Amino acid sequence: MPTILAIETSSELASCALLAGGHVYVRSSAGVRTHSQSVLPMVQELLGEAGIALAACDAIAFGAGPGSFTGVRTACGVAQGLAYGAGLPVLPLVTLAAMAESCRARTGAHEVLAVLDARMGEVYWAQYRYDAARGAWEEVAAPALCPPQDLRPLPAAQLAACGNGFAAYPDAFAGQAFAAGALDDILPHARELALLGAAALAAGLALPAAQAQPLYLRNKVAYTSAERQAINAAKAGT
Repeated sequence: MPTILAIETSSELASCALLAGGHVYVRSSAGVRTHSQSVLPMVQELLGEAGIALAACDAIAFGAGPGSFTGVRTACGVAQGLAYGAGLPVLPLVTLAAMAESCRARTGAHEVLAVLDARMGEVYWAQYRYDAARGAWEEVAAPALCPPQDLRPLPAAQLAACGNGFAAYPDAFAGQAFAAGALDDILPHARELALLGAAALAAGLALPAAQAQPLYLRNKVAYTSAERQAINAAKAGT
């Protein structure tokens, strides 16, 4: 079992996890304004609890996105800096896959739709299938960005849904069969990233620290007032 440090700050919940000796140590902190200040202390606590040095890790995983623009940059920057200093590779992982893994751990579901609130009246989403024989997730629908009412998952038997996108836009999802029973409290978490990181490392997906990059699905961070008015007008006309 490899030793993986994981960092996740793509949502309102910042978390760090350390997979070491087959055990996952976890720390978390709520409040987006504290992410940049809270990550390094959490990392130090985890390493101290496990009794290892950062250099003893095999790789550093981080939630590359999609998610908060500032949040994914924070995770990427911290992971990159730590990796440079310790001479370690990085594992950029998709936040939505971590949500799918959390859903599977809670429900046993092998077909999962993960929906994350993207703000501005939109959601990030992706659809996954778990291959039990390989112990790995398969991407059924790649991460995408759209208004919640436009989300159309691909047909799947016993599709489980999760993510705070369902809590953010309940009216848009009302009456949608795939939204029934959605676990709307699931957010990306470093605990799942650490576990997914072990599989990603075994699959040869580790990268040099210099190649760490966030995953952005939205070209612009914010719209101007005129753009927002145009978007709202377009939505009202549909």
